[in-house]
Amino acid sequence: MVDDFHDVMALAIEGSGTGIWDRDVVTGTIRYSTAWLEILGYDRGESSQQIEDSYDRIHPDDRAYVQTTMQDHFDGRTSVYEVEHRLRCKDGSYKWVMSRGMVISRDPQGRALRMVGTTADITSTRLMAERLRQSTNLVANLTNQIPGMIFESRRAPTGEARMTYVSSGIGEIFGLTAADVATSTASIHARIYPDDRAMYHASLDASQRDLVPWQCIFRVDLPTRGLCWRQIDARPARLPNGDTLWHGLVTDVTERMEMEQQLHDLARLDHLSGLPNRRAFLERMEKTWSGLVQARLDRVAVMMIDVDHFKSINDRYGHAAGDEVIRHVAAMMSSVLRSNDITGRMGGEEFAVCLPNVGMAEAGRIADRLRVEIAETQAWFEEIAISLTVSIGIAAMLPTDRNGEQVLAQADKALYMAKQAGRNRLAFAQDSD
Repeated sequence: MVDDFHDVMALAIEGSGTGIWDRDVVTGTIRYSTAWLEILGYDRGESSQQIEDSYDRIHPDDRAYVQTTMQDHFDGRTSVYEVEHRLRCKDGSYKWVMSRGMVISRDPQGRALRMVGTTADITSTRLMAERLRQSTNLVANLTNQIPGMIFESRRAPTGEARMTYVSSGIGEIFGLTAADVATSTASIHARIYPDDRAMYHASLDASQRDLVPWQCIFRVDLPTRGLCWRQIDARPARLPNGDTLWHGLVTDVTERMEMEQQLHDLARLDHLSGLPNRRAFLERMEKTWSGLVQARLDRVAVMMIDVDHFKSINDRYGHAAGDEVIRHVAAMMSSVLRSNDITGRMGGEEFAVCLPNVGMAEAGRIADRLRVEIAETQAWFEEIAISLTVSIGIAAMLPTDRNGEQVLAQADKALYMAKQAGRNRLAFAQDSD
């Protein structure tokens, strides 16, 4: 009955396309089943049964590995023999096989006497694995060549998150490695510029909550590069366990953001004087008024400045000389005023100044010092010294003002009063302190 069972098992193995081998370790011979011979394309009687010939059929690159693995099993260091390797077929080609075996008989000293095993053709599996490896390498190489960082991120409903895949671009984008984010994204969050963290997390939370695309432009502070701009574009999907999975791209937009900032600055710069233009001045003055309303500032003064007899300077010396006078006044303003004072050219020969945390008395002293400095210096144009004076109107900004422009209008009225009174002087708005 036992022999019948073994015969049935052998037939079942043979029927599966798996070959059987039986090795006599003492004589150095090995017998092969018909299925084993068919794997390599042999008919019965065409293959040698000498163990030396069996080793010769092994691919040269695999031979030492196979022999070492076999010897380890003979010596009792492994419970079974199992190895993947290549065997030469009758036609000279090679097939990948999986060989498994076990010593079933040993002498009293433990030396191996007999060993049996199976060999299965795994060529198609290996080829498929190789194609998959090549495809994986191709995808990895392509993603690593794309500027930026391609990622797959997973976040639990409780907020714990990790990167399940990142391309090599993580080094350039965040100054990190894949290992740094494999279990947590905390190292990325630590790189985000503090002023942008709340906005970054709000956009991430909204994407997770509403399953809307995650788009965010933010700054990072990198140890070797300093402050840089980054942009995330990713799409979320909800997983069965409630986690959210994003696939997306993080790119370096530093150059673009710096260019946009330069364009923004240029659009708000008066190119003749180098001071902010009317639009930029009004924007900053509105922010100052908001600070006053919110009690972040306790007082603010505003000045309007006009070059006296500017038309006469243009008529006498030409418009190029008038341009030099404008630059001269702007330079004097920059030298007299504080770095945090808000200045601007309002157009023509008119300038404006907003003085945060300055009362009317101090504003008068600052304005008079500026008036005197301008009157005692000269603007130079083609070796011509041009003397000039300015008139200045001053008004106090109040929380009760409708907006910043209201106080500017009051300072403009005071400026008119100064010019009516003879120019080269100051005047205060009548309803200012």
